[in-house]
Amino acid sequence: MRTYDFSPLWRSTIGFDRLFDLAETAHRAGEDNYPPYNIERLAEDRYQISLAVAGFAPSDIAITAEQNVVTIEGSKPEKAEGDFLYRGISTRNFKRQFSLADHVEVKSAAFDNGLLKIELVREIPEAMKPRRIAINGVPADKVQKLEAKAA
Repeated sequence: MRTYDFSPLWRSTIGFDRLFDLAETAHRAGEDNYPPYNIERLAEDRYQISLAVAGFAPSDIAITAEQNVVTIEGSKPEKAEGDFLYRGISTRNFKRQFSLADHVEVKSAAFDNGLLKIELVREIPEAMKPRRIAINGVPADKVQKLEAKAA
């Protein structure tokens, strides 16, 4: 097990708090891997998180998006459904959090064949997209806008 001491960086950096918090959260998140999930890049600015939630109904799952975090919680009431000889399908309660980059938003969620699929899109505000600056003496109508490409 590795631990990282960020205190020297805290003394000499400003505004990187979130980066250090993400590193610590990622280190702690590796301990629990239930439910299993995939993260896919569908296009340059589109992503999808797929969680395997067998045994859960859509009403048993809550998705919350706030600031730069999306949280998926699943809770299933414990019922004595039968006398199991072996129980390999886990339906325990879970809480999974994903940190999102700036301007990444949850667009939709769907439940398909035991998979919860969450669509994410990065939408950069117009004010933050690159633009060409006019130089003195060049008419403004000859200035072209650069194609916006997300970082």
